[in-house]
Amino acid sequence: MFKIRYSIPGASPNVLRASKHVPSGPPKLRFTRYDQNAIETKTITSVAELPEVTPEGPVLWVELDGISDLQLLQNLGERFGLHPLALEDVLNVGQRPKVEPYSDHLFIVAQMILQDEDGAISWEQVSMFLGPGFLITIEEDPSTDTFAPVHERLDGGRGLIRKQRADYLCYALLDTVVDHSFPILESLGDSLESLEEVVLKTPENQQMHQLHECKRLLAMLRRYVWPEREVLNSLLHDESGLIRRDTKVYLRDCYDHTIQIMDLIESYRDVSSSLMEIYLSSVGMRTNEIMRVLTVISSIFIPLTFLAGVWGMNFQAEKDGRVMPWNMPELHHPLGYPMCLVLMAAIAFFQILYFKRKKWM
Repeated sequence: MFKIRYSIPGASPNVLRASKHVPSGPPKLRFTRYDQNAIETKTITSVAELPEVTPEGPVLWVELDGISDLQLLQNLGERFGLHPLALEDVLNVGQRPKVEPYSDHLFIVAQMILQDEDGAISWEQVSMFLGPGFLITIEEDPSTDTFAPVHERLDGGRGLIRKQRADYLCYALLDTVVDHSFPILESLGDSLESLEEVVLKTPENQQMHQLHECKRLLAMLRRYVWPEREVLNSLLHDESGLIRRDTKVYLRDCYDHTIQIMDLIESYRDVSSSLMEIYLSSVGMRTNEIMRVLTVISSIFIPLTFLAGVWGMNFQAEKDGRVMPWNMPELHHPLGYPMCLVLMAAIAFFQILYFKRKKWM
């Protein structure tokens, strides 16, 4: 169910190695520098083109989409003094969401859940480095632009984001990562509601497969949302000074979102488990109904089979021209055959009446 991604056993730390799980394609590097009065966004090809960072000056947001270029990642780490162990975790995608404090920056790992137009679910690791006056975000796939809504807010100057520092930008990105789970859960809730109606009426094997997929998705959501709540809680209690008190108010709201998501996940897990029990009960009831009908039919034919067996023994009626006294008298009766059919029909009729009176049919 869960793919475990790990470095080579016994490998030396602080050494960057490409992962086979990294999406192919050239990485994209761009920066956004802004303050309350101006904003500048530019796509670049090398780390040397990045502007200088001043802790009290404009906020610098550096985005690296794609981690296939190890030299580019190494240069980025040297430029901003990023710890090599953190850069190694950036390459080992599939990390558990976490916060790691270093001397002059915070390393944050989050897991983004994505849903395409066809409804397929995918996961992407988002790594962040928060320092004084700058924020670096690194994503796995260069073909996705998951933070487009944040760029729109920056370009339009809406809200407080242009008036705040890099820690508020970090909150905005984490809030985007967390809120991506709500549409997925809404779609999942609609699917469970539809399944509930169908399972009660016409349970089929396909519905069991759908319920298993729902439970699998809920398990994956819980696997990543639960530690993201711990990430936000760590940021709320951060003592490095990189997270200001004003920003912690917004982080607390994002923390509340993770609690809501966890409540929804647990509720949907209970619903899916209940639907599986309902499915099994419905299948069992249908089987019982079928077995009851078959049992009634078999019960009706038991005495008829007995009579047919008795009259079908074909004992010898005469011997040497003399009628055998202990033979079946019905064998020579002119109405023996129709009388036998009438008797069988009467037995079946009275059996059906008896079964209906007992409410077995």
